[in-house]
Amino acid sequence: MQISTNAVADVPAAPPEAARAHFASLLAYETDCWDVHAALERAEGPAFLLLDVRSPERFASGHVPGAINLPHGRINERNLAQLPAADLYVVYCAGPHCNGADRAALRLAELGRPVKKMIGGVTGWRDEGFELRR
Repeated sequence: MQISTNAVADVPAAPPEAARAHFASLLAYETDCWDVHAALERAEGPAFLLLDVRSPERFASGHVPGAINLPHGRINERNLAQLPAADLYVVYCAGPHCNGADRAALRLAELGRPVKKMIGGVTGWRDEGFELRR
């Protein structure tokens, strides 16, 4: 038995149409820190409501400018009714090691709200060189 020396090429790439469907699907569920930052900088506004779904203490220690704090465990119809109307919610948490944004996105979808997750969270935001607000 020969041991592989090319772990990248040993498994064939998906056919282009399958790859297109896969990556288009990812973009329907996720956005990134760079695109969120660019949208927040636009004069006409971002066209989404940005939710920091961490605890109030973590939010106070530093959050993405323009974000509203709503911990993922408190997402319900009553609390959403207190927020500005939104055609799209974008959620984030601490970073790739945290599933709070996934929990929040699931809950928003269960409540019938369109949602995307900002991949990277606070960690990704900082990695891109963007500042947090306190």
